[in-house]
Amino acid sequence: MLSLVLAALFFAGIHLGIAGTAMRDRAIGILGENRYRAAFAVASVIGLGWLVAAYARAPYLGAWGMLEWWKPIAIILMLPASLLVVIGLTTPNPTSVAQEGRVGQPPQGIVRITRHPFLTGVGLWALVHLIGNGDVASLVFFATWAIVALAGTVSIDAKRRRLLGRAWEPFAAQTSIVPFAAIAAGRNRFVPREIGFWRWAVALLAHVLMLGGHGPVHGVSPFPV
Repeated sequence: MLSLVLAALFFAGIHLGIAGTAMRDRAIGILGENRYRAAFAVASVIGLGWLVAAYARAPYLGAWGMLEWWKPIAIILMLPASLLVVIGLTTPNPTSVAQEGRVGQPPQGIVRITRHPFLTGVGLWALVHLIGNGDVASLVFFATWAIVALAGTVSIDAKRRRLLGRAWEPFAAQTSIVPFAAIAAGRNRFVPREIGFWRWAVALLAHVLMLGGHGPVHGVSPFPV
């Protein structure tokens, strides 16, 4: 369990303590942009591998236990999580890595819903699994993902604001971190066709495959007994 806690602190630390703060700017000043990105990518892969391996080896310590009644709710919530992750990964977005230059373009597709679709989807996935698993190791593992993902939305906003200055403000004003907040406030509108049929299809297929493969891969059926 100690290894899992240390891995969680390392993974969260490099993403929230370095990538999302002025320490990133200082590191780039010393290493240069390309070397910093390479070093951060290596550290992220190491942290991810450590976190996953430590979680797999962690002993089972029950908290509230696995909740069978939560499984139907989890299946429903994992659909928007899949949509956000897949569509977010495949949609151009100035909050994505090396896409700051798109900040002057009007937000389209999933970005109209939230300017951080991928991280929002990861955060939702983590919270769904945190509630449903109910053991200490899962609490540490999925809480780490939820914190990194959801706090990462604020962190990236701050990073883009420092980098882009006033150019960031129009994009931020037309979009929101919280899904549908900008649309509800009348600052944007949802245009489903902008997402593209293939993105919808791939996201739905991913959701179905994850449901079907969850039991064989992870040893836990997502369906209630």
